Amino acid sequence: MAGTTGKNKWTLLLILLSGIVLGGFLGYLCRDIPWLSWLNYGQTFGLSEPVVLDLGIFVLTLGLTIMINISSIIGIVIGIIIYKKL
Repeated sequence: MAGTTGKNKWTLLLILLSGIVLGGFLGYLCRDIPWLSWLNYGQTFGLSEPVVLDLGIFVLTLGLTIMINISSIIGIVIGIIIYKKL
């Protein structure tokens, strides 16, 4: 039967997103601690200004900004390790 192996791509995606979010949150919390401030070091990229499509009765605003830091990368690695142990 297809899809009954226990591991699937959705589980991996959910674990990786959880690792990114939790890692980013921990990096944000550690930004003021002198010996852990390196966890918040990272890069932000994306659209600096949102794109606005105004059609009169319908206004659509699109924007995307991604901020990746060291703790998010650590969260991704931990998520991959957890996924492999499932």
